[in-house]
Amino acid sequence: MMEAQRKTESTFWDRASELEVLTYDIAGETLAIEAIRVREILDLVPETPVPGARPYVASVINFRGRVIPLADITLAFGMEPSKTTNDTRIIVMELDLELDSAPVLIGIRTDKVYEVTTLTRTASEPPPSVGMRWRPDFIDCLVKRGSDFIIVPNMRAIFK
Repeated sequence: MMEAQRKTESTFWDRASELEVLTYDIAGETLAIEAIRVREILDLVPETPVPGARPYVASVINFRGRVIPLADITLAFGMEPSKTTNDTRIIVMELDLELDSAPVLIGIRTDKVYEVTTLTRTASEPPPSVGMRWRPDFIDCLVKRGSDFIIVPNMRAIFK
């Protein structure tokens, strides 16, 4: 298991010692995604339910004339969905789901979007295997910033 976590971490860091990320809030936790993957941050838009879809990707949205899936990753982690507020946003990101296919666009519902910041590899560590409310196999790493941790989700694992 530890080897798989190290491999995942190196995929996130991709040999870089620092990465620019967009930080956001889901269920009271701060998460991050590589800023280079972010295409746009949207206010809430109308959703269309998709019967038979996975519970955490149960609807689609129109993004600039394209139909893209909208995910609520709190459900992927087995948590209650967050309530919609004035701060709720959708992050549209580009994701490489398979090495030989073109990147896909996916929307992620967030409780709040914070900022673009830089994270350092030396401040990161694999997630603990016990004691987390998030599934460890869905997390690339944790990055310590000040007295807090930023969770870097493994989007490939979540959406495969």
